[in-house]
Amino acid sequence: MSPRRNRPKEAAPAARGAEDDRSGRYGGWQSTEDWQGEEWSVRHVAGASAQGKTYRCPGCDQLIASGVPHVVAWPEHSGVDDRRHWHKACWNAKDRRTTRVQRSRNAPRF
Repeated sequence: MSPRRNRPKEAAPAARGAEDDRSGRYGGWQSTEDWQGEEWSVRHVAGASAQGKTYRCPGCDQLIASGVPHVVAWPEHSGVDDRRHWHKACWNAKDRRTTRVQRSRNAPRF
């Protein structure tokens, strides 16, 4: 058995910029992607951060259940209202999907 370490570990830098640490309070990491000729901020959200919340994915028009890991994407130079929650697979397949989503008669229009 090795002896107990009583010395403090090296101090971490006190001030880190947003570029240094891309993980946010939502348990995921954030990046920037180019889509449809526009820069998009993409944040990967951990399932534990999405407890008690449901969202509708614009890619498949299905609900993202509470506690499911997913992606939040919004145009780089837009406001909070333009954020959309996507399934990870739907975000990855966004270029292969058609622009017209077929809905049933009773489906809500979100």
